[in-house]
Amino acid sequence: MSVEFVNAEHVDLPAIVAIYNQAIPSRLATADLEPVSVASKEAWFAEYDLDHRPLWKIMVDGKLAGWVGLESFYGRPAYSHTAEISIYLDDAFQHLGLGQQALAYVITQLKRLDLNTLVAFIFAHNAPSQGLFKKNGFERWAHLPDVALMDDQLRSLDILGKRF
Repeated sequence: MSVEFVNAEHVDLPAIVAIYNQAIPSRLATADLEPVSVASKEAWFAEYDLDHRPLWKIMVDGKLAGWVGLESFYGRPAYSHTAEISIYLDDAFQHLGLGQQALAYVITQLKRLDLNTLVAFIFAHNAPSQGLFKKNGFERWAHLPDVALMDDQLRSLDILGKRF
């Protein structure tokens, strides 16, 4: 299995949104409750920048398997060396170790991006993502109890972080 991380381009946005939308029904990875449109993600996509806050496609044997992106944390200048990481995988490419490879790849890019801290917002009940980040040395820096209501069930959100 050949894995590559390739800078996402605007033409990739429909496929990126489709992968994101696959995650919604599981109620594990996003607080969106209904599929989002490509149009609704235009401004979000425009915030990504190759030199500061990149969005990479995860390519497996030439096929789009997912994406990983870094977003600014909290939008204030004092936080410029901290980024929020998000990883989404196509359903067909789950359980192949791609989350680990994506996280490892991002870590190799931190110096170039002038980042020294990563944070991940992960639902407390999302055991696979919690396990991935904790295995890589991330610690729970915050627990927000019962802040999300999904399908009549309250869910808690953890903020995991690591300094590099």
